[in-house]
Amino acid sequence: MHVDDERIVITGVGLTAPNGNSLEEFRQNLLAGKANIELLDIRYIGMVPAGVCDFEATRYQAKKDIRNGTRAGSIGVYCANEAILDSRVDFSAIDRSRIGVYVGITEHGNVETENEIYNLSRFGYDVRYWGHYHNPRTIANSPAGEITINLGITGPHYTIGAACAAGNAGLIQAFQMLRLGEVDMAIAGGVSESIRSFGIFAGFKSQGALGYNKDPNLVSRPFDRGRNGIVVSEGGCLYVVERLKNALARSAKIYAEIVGYGINSDATDAVKPNSTRQAECIRLALKRADLRPMDVHIVSSHATSTSQGDVSECVALREVFAGSGGTYFNNTKSFIGHAMGAAGALELAGNLPSLEDGYVHATINVDDLDPDCQIDNLVCNKAIKLNSPEIILNNSFGMMGVNSVVVVKKFSD
Repeated sequence: MHVDDERIVITGVGLTAPNGNSLEEFRQNLLAGKANIELLDIRYIGMVPAGVCDFEATRYQAKKDIRNGTRAGSIGVYCANEAILDSRVDFSAIDRSRIGVYVGITEHGNVETENEIYNLSRFGYDVRYWGHYHNPRTIANSPAGEITINLGITGPHYTIGAACAAGNAGLIQAFQMLRLGEVDMAIAGGVSESIRSFGIFAGFKSQGALGYNKDPNLVSRPFDRGRNGIVVSEGGCLYVVERLKNALARSAKIYAEIVGYGINSDATDAVKPNSTRQAECIRLALKRADLRPMDVHIVSSHATSTSQGDVSECVALREVFAGSGGTYFNNTKSFIGHAMGAAGALELAGNLPSLEDGYVHATINVDDLDPDCQIDNLVCNKAIKLNSPEIILNNSFGMMGVNSVVVVKKFSD
């Protein structure tokens, strides 16, 4: 079955973020300007700002499963179950061989390996003390696989490694597989366990990209002249995605219709972004959506609070959206830090309610706007109200020069 003319919609959202464990809580804190970053004691490094999630893992998992599984898996299981509940689908009646699970990740396995080696060092590196569950914990598909085991899903599952563009990439994969007729429903988005790895913090610190401030809630400050680096965060956001005809048949709530996407590669550098390729990715997504830049009402930026990254994206945004007077720009990392593989999925979720309530949440902590980040209609420090926004464009860019963009539209017949 090939159904590439089918419309694809989002009917469920499940998430955990440093400042919220449901879309409602997350959204309320974004509109209120409430960040939640704390200082975390990282092995070999000391106290660093980090975005930590505080969700009830035992709501959907037994303690044994949590102990034998992974943090990314627990995040995924929580988000998947919450998304299914939110979608109000009769999960007992659905053919679970026709559900696909597509989870974007930045990294997986290094957390577990670091911890195993550290624990082994306390026993003279005697491999008899090596964890029995290390192999299944460290395979790349583990987070998606843990979801299928928990929910009894027998359809396809895999993770999509796309660095910090992975949250969007998971959603794009769901869109494509539904269009191809490979599945009838998908659970898709991104997860991240980044704060469990001292190597990630050490890597950013050695690059001079790990931010710090006496007040951890003021560290992440995209576009601000005083920014000094990123905040590493964990988190997750998974969506229930399905064909419009199926959603209408069960009278599902429709958050938005996915109307366009783009993925491309810089092909220039492992770390330094390429604004030209970013602009091309945005244009590709708009072309697939059959939209003009001026049709977009909200652009959710990727900006991470690093000078190179923020400025590069702003160059791309000015190039694409020049003269688009009705387009507004915001950023979610200023609230929750950089949730890596989950970033794009969480940032889209934070903006989805705009299609109903009309508000655009702000980018907070912008006290002294970097002139190189000047964009018309950049929403800073206070949410604003628009008149019936209908189109959201979500940017996510990652290391190795991978770029992803998703465009969603308010549903209408």
